[in-house]
Amino acid sequence: MLCLSFALSACGDVSRFETASKPSSPGKPAAPPAKPAVVQTPAGEKEHERILASYGGSYDDPRLEALIGKTVDRLVAASERLDLAYKVTILNSGAVNAFALPSGQLYVTRGLIALASDTSELSSVLSHEMAHVLARHASIREEQARQAAVVTRVVTEMGSDPDLSALALAKSKLTMASFSRAQEFEADGIGVGISARAHFDPFGAARFLTAMERNAAMKAGRTPLDPRAQDFLSSHPATPERVQNAQANARQYSTPEGGERDRETYLAAIDNIVYGEDPSEGFVRGRRFLHPKLGFTFQAPESFTLDNTAQAVIGVREGGNQAMRFDVVRVPSEQSLSDYLNSGWMENVDRSSTEELTINGFPAASANAQGDQWQFKVYALRFGSDVYRFIFAAKQKGNESERNARDTVNSFRRLTLAEIQAARPLRIKVVTVQPGDTVESMAHRMTGVDRPVERFRVLNGLDNNASIKARERGKIVVD
Repeated sequence: MLCLSFALSACGDVSRFETASKPSSPGKPAAPPAKPAVVQTPAGEKEHERILASYGGSYDDPRLEALIGKTVDRLVAASERLDLAYKVTILNSGAVNAFALPSGQLYVTRGLIALASDTSELSSVLSHEMAHVLARHASIREEQARQAAVVTRVVTEMGSDPDLSALALAKSKLTMASFSRAQEFEADGIGVGISARAHFDPFGAARFLTAMERNAAMKAGRTPLDPRAQDFLSSHPATPERVQNAQANARQYSTPEGGERDRETYLAAIDNIVYGEDPSEGFVRGRRFLHPKLGFTFQAPESFTLDNTAQAVIGVREGGNQAMRFDVVRVPSEQSLSDYLNSGWMENVDRSSTEELTINGFPAASANAQGDQWQFKVYALRFGSDVYRFIFAAKQKGNESERNARDTVNSFRRLTLAEIQAARPLRIKVVTVQPGDTVESMAHRMTGVDRPVERFRVLNGLDNNASIKARERGKIVVD
């Protein structure tokens, strides 16, 4: 709720601190030209653009596109509707998500691709989304998205507040994938059948539902505002009953020889895929936020957890009694930072507290503000042609909260050339297990992730008691 209040209270002319957006790509057609083409309506094109904007654009990787295209071709050939065609877009998001539009546009995030362990698990997701199209469930999404688009348009026309627009966009994205329990079970059944007839392992669906459930459990207690961070389980709940249902469906198609998992081909295709945040939009490493493209960094106080959302960097202290927001605003060059802080974009600012500052060579200003339950300390800092804003909130004003705010702002600085060159994205690396390797030793090789042992197990489909074997291939996260 505090994060929401930050998003809604920042009613200035805010823009996301990011570089030029990637060109929107409709994705690689999943069917050869001789097959029916996906019919894209104007409404569908607009929805496609909204999805790309919400998820950081498309992720271009010829190996992945080839694997997905081949997989979809097999699934279409095994479905009852050979006349339908599908287009697949890989979204540049670390979230674990997939969805479809009624037109046959399928979307899958690179985060989901990184989590899957073999082609049969990926096929279970794609066939599930195809099933929503086949059963016309996706038409419900289109109507919900249309209604949410009206909300977005109304909000936009009411004022130039991109934070509110982003909130409406998030609601649009979330409701777009809202299916009933019966529809989800129906799509599971249809999808498992399609995968099995395409000769993929029908148990891939149950395995991947379990992997997603474990992955979501690692994020338990965190409720990100960023629509990009919402995952598949937000709209496709993986209850134990659903996993059991997927297993029961798979047993109907089980054969002595078993279905194809194609793990080696899959791992070869995902080797070196970007994992987690894309540094082009800035990224979090522990308590630090770095933006190599724009050339700055800062560090949050101890016990703070940072979350890089679509509109701002949000930090919350353990216990929830302190929080911070960092964003960029457009301020006319002729307007002083003191005047900006007192221009009315934030209520109850104490004008007498306004102070002109210089922080690491950058012009800055600070002021205090009083809310009903929170005390605010606000800083505005000019960096090039932009003005960056730090908003700190504390339930009780004291020396600690003042020090945390001051130390964070004072840590804002330019990145060195060496730091910019070293600011690489995390990636999935596929490695071969050597004799003597253990889960713990493999996890120790991972960088930039929390709870590495548990994450290694989830990424590789290993339960809590499973061990690894020499000469097996597995995934680790490296920078």
